[in-house]
Amino acid sequence: MTLSPEERLRYSRHLALPEIGAGGQRQLRAARVLVIGAGGLGCPAALYLAAAGVGRIGVLDFDRVDASNLQRQVLYDSADIGAPKAERARARLLALNPHIEVTAHVLELHAANVAEVLGPYDIVVDGSDRIGTRYLVNDACVLYRKSLVAAAIHRFEGQAMTFVPGRAPCYRCLFPDMAGAPVANCAEAGVLGVLPGVIGAIQATEVIKLASNVGQPLLGRLLTYDALELRFHELRFARRADCAVCGEHPSIRVPQDPPGFCTLEQLEGVRSLPAGQLAQRLRSGSTPLRLIDVREPAEFVLGHLPQALNWPLATLEQHRAEFAGGGALVFVCRSGVRSRQACALAARLGATDAWQLEGGLLAWQSQVDPAIKV
Repeated sequence: MTLSPEERLRYSRHLALPEIGAGGQRQLRAARVLVIGAGGLGCPAALYLAAAGVGRIGVLDFDRVDASNLQRQVLYDSADIGAPKAERARARLLALNPHIEVTAHVLELHAANVAEVLGPYDIVVDGSDRIGTRYLVNDACVLYRKSLVAAAIHRFEGQAMTFVPGRAPCYRCLFPDMAGAPVANCAEAGVLGVLPGVIGAIQATEVIKLASNVGQPLLGRLLTYDALELRFHELRFARRADCAVCGEHPSIRVPQDPPGFCTLEQLEGVRSLPAGQLAQRLRSGSTPLRLIDVREPAEFVLGHLPQALNWPLATLEQHRAEFAGGGALVFVCRSGVRSRQACALAARLGATDAWQLEGGLLAWQSQVDPAIKV
């Protein structure tokens, strides 16, 4: 697919680089990147990825903007205080670059949902500030074969590393087990406001290199930065044969057929309906549609589209016999992640006319019916 005139103007400085050029820019547009944590690291990383033209960005954070965040979290301003970070980040990134897609995941990442959340993406940027989350993200990226750009900051120091499946050791190879170690957060230890900007920009650089296939990523190398001395250091490390997740006899393994999980290849054929188009088709009644809400029952009762059926994602296979007849299946969830998984899973189970509501009920709320509760 060729770049539009608007894209050629916007990305002209990339196009002038022989290492990237039009081919690399198209690869960036095809990339799907999940930024975990819309805080100090996630903010600059996401801004530069959006500016660079990464075609699909997910931003995951369940926190809200606080006044103390504004010293370093450059996606937000004073008017955003109290708003969900992921949603404000989405609005800011789209304002910066309307040529890309951005999905806000306002949720807490945990073992039960990590496969579902990571499914639509091929590169993960970890900007989380919890040790447990860092291990969870690392393990999931190894198990589900996602590239990972991880980083951490503390006071005046930062570090970054990159993992690519089959090509590099993982986070556990370097830090086998720190899950129980006490780690002071920014509120307790403080952090230099510009520090996450430096490290977040390094994370964005690594993603751009991975997506456009240029340069040498930080594989098997931990890059550290000391802002007080303004020095970078590099620590090389190798894969551990006894690593719990990527070693020769791993104790952490991928669950068998996690509910709703689909590979990237299975997700490629998913067809999406923008909220406005779905609303028009529902009003016209020209073609029969069956709306299938794949959220959990507790979410469904809070608010849903009229006439929607509630088939939670984990139970979708039980409804296999109901796929045929009655019109096209249109899967719906809050933000579009679960519905995309459901659409791919339904196709795998034999559904021949399956769609998903692009952007989920959040898109419906912003484009069609602001009164709907999601």
